[in-house]
Amino acid sequence: MRGLLRFAPLFLALAIGGAATGAQESSALPQIDLIRVRKAARIMELHSGGQVVRVLQDLQFGRVPTGHKRFEGDGRTPEGRYTIDWRNPKSAFHLSLHISYPGEADRSYARARGRSPGGMIMIHGQPNAWPAGRVPGDWTDGCIAITNAEIETLWSLVPDGTPIEIEP
Repeated sequence: MRGLLRFAPLFLALAIGGAATGAQESSALPQIDLIRVRKAARIMELHSGGQVVRVLQDLQFGRVPTGHKRFEGDGRTPEGRYTIDWRNPKSAFHLSLHISYPGEADRSYARARGRSPGGMIMIHGQPNAWPAGRVPGDWTDGCIAITNAEIETLWSLVPDGTPIEIEP
């Protein structure tokens, strides 16, 4: 035990220095001007000034993660170019940024088939009632779920109007 105590200052320094919060981490990053999601790779690239400044991994999608969202309830995450157009600080999930889906083409496609395209597609953290960590697997209704620390970083760096490109 006495041998471990000599490492206590090191462990304390690692705990304090290594546990960056979303706010601490975001202060080191520039404002984001483009978000690119690569669904198959399960990554989100955050761009600023034409450069990738951060890559988020292990994204979680709708319960049917492949293919473009066509209809309400299909469990898919949209693909295409949209914008982050508003935010919800009181979401059922740890913060959420709204994606402007459906676009006109999405509405037209669904309307021609007598269906609703759905909506309320967000980038968000984990459910507020979830005890810790991440819900396993793909579990959203078409949203993009990330960790709570990651959504805190996005919240502070991504202004409304930021384009988001979601690729297959």
